[in-house]
Order: sequence, then C-alpha cells, then structure tokens
Amino acid sequence: MNTHTRLLIIGSGPAGYTAGIYAGRANLSPVLLEGLQPGGQLTITTDVENYPGFPDGVDANELMENMRRQAERFGTQILSNVATKVDLGIRPFHITLDDGNEWTADSLIIATGASAKYLGLSDEQKYMGRGVSACATCDGFFYRKKVVAVVGGGDTACEEASYLAGLASKVYLIVRKPYLRASKIMQERVFSNDKIEVLFETNTLGLFGENGVEGAHLIYRKGESDEREYDLPIDGFFLAIGHHPNSELFTPWLKTDENGFIMTEQDTPCTNVPGVFVAGDVADSKYRQAVIAAGSGAKAAMEAEKYLAQ
Repeated sequence: MNTHTRLLIIGSGPAGYTAGIYAGRANLSPVLLEGLQPGGQLTITTDVENYPGFPDGVDANELMENMRRQAERFGTQILSNVATKVDLGIRPFHITLDDGNEWTADSLIIATGASAKYLGLSDEQKYMGRGVSACATCDGFFYRKKVVAVVGGGDTACEEASYLAGLASKVYLIVRKPYLRASKIMQERVFSNDKIEVLFETNTLGLFGENGVEGAHLIYRKGESDEREYDLPIDGFFLAIGHHPNSELFTPWLKTDENGFIMTEQDTPCTNVPGVFVAGDVADSKYRQAVIAAGSGAKAAMEAEKYLAQ
C-alpha cells in the first residue's frame, strides 16, 4: 500500500515529538514514525531534573508521553513503525516501513537520534537507570557526594569526569590505554583535579550490586605478566566512549561529518537536500540535551512549513 503525506517525521523523542507539535499546529497533518524506542534515548533514564518548567523534576517516560499526546492533539498521526528504506533522490520522497507499507512525502524531518556506545557488558543493561548512565549532565546530579567512575580516554570522558567532580566526592577515570587521547587542555584539567583519579591500562569486566551499582570488577594490564583483577567500590558508572548517530539510512543522499552526524546548512535544520530537515541528536555531536533537541524539532517544523508553503 502506498500512502502520501505532506510531511513525514522519522523518529520520536523530544526532537520528533516537538516537530510533530509545531507541524500539527501549522495544519500540516504530519505523520510520525516512532521507531523501536518511542520517546527516544531519554526513556532509558528515570527522572529528568533539568527540563524547564518542572522545578521538582519529571519522570522521563511521563515527559515523553505528554509530548506524544500533545503532538496527537494537534493532528499528528503517530505510527509505531520503523523506516527500513528511503529514497531521497526522487520526488516525492519514498519511505518503506518495516510492515512492508510504503509512504511518499513532500518533505521529511529526520529525528532518529544517536545511540550511546556501550562496552557490551550484560551488566550495563541490567543496571541501566540504576547506576549506569551515558550522560553525566543528565544524571550526575543524583550522585552528589558519592563515588563514581567514568569510562573513556577522550575529550568527552575528560569533560564528563570534570563535570562529575563538581558533584561527586570521588571520580575514577577508567582508561584502557596507558595514555589519554583527549586534548592537552582537557588532560590538564583532569590531572589538576584532586577529586579525579585516572586508572590507566584498566578494563571493566562487570558490575555488581544488589539494588543498583555498588562496584565494578576491573582488570589491570590484561594479558600481561603483572595482570591483576580487583573490585572497585562505586555508586555510579558513566560511559563516555562516544555516541553513534542513527543516520545510516540517509547517508547515500545527505552530507555527514566523519562520525556520521548529519550536517546542516549554517545555523538551520536544513540539509543539502531541499525539503529534508534534521532535528535532535542525529545532527548534534556536542550538546545532546533534551531541551536542545526539542528546540531543534521546533526549528525543523518551521522550516518544513516554509518549504511546503513555497
């Protein structure tokens, strides 16, 4: 079955839902594909305390459900489908869904987000939201005066460790190499902070704890003659080994940077293909915050409205 819409939004989360709210209010009657994770990355955390308008914080799933309902209220049709194939080289654009149905669209907003990279330990999923996090800015507040560990050796890891050092009583930076890959200024910031202790040549084997993370199983100099395994008591385990943008479906047509993040034109949500706009973390390698994603969703919808009017 082939169905047409003026505007198709691929992805939910703060970016996708906000795009739906704005596009719906503009009488564009958009269609939104929620994907495999309705509400996006935010739903894997618990409380959100830094979203404006909620002085006591808000449950992440409740926030996303409210955005979803708001988008529906203004006429956004929401489908619990995944886009499996797109063709941005023809007009209207062609999109194939996981149920085999095909859609055509005059314009497109891509809000597919970015996925945090994980070590691949089963314990990461076991303790997700109960001591494991991939966003220090999002969850660091819950670890005030506690002991945490950050995994990674690049700029992101050093930034996260420095940020957490302003909240936690102690921060361990777990680095598998014998050196940091971060820029010199970030290295200096880490080494000059008394709260941060760098554990070089160290890998994480697993996590442990009854009702949440209570510690990590570590191994020092794995495979070497002085290899040593030990347990490190911690309250929180932060992953800072990068994010992978969910952009593969669109790379044959859209310009991306070396890490796969979709590139936009100047300070707009416009891509190199007219009529295709982008919002949220799939184009944001720097901030990755819900409020910024929501703002970019609003901008994308406004640009789509202007494009369709022309």
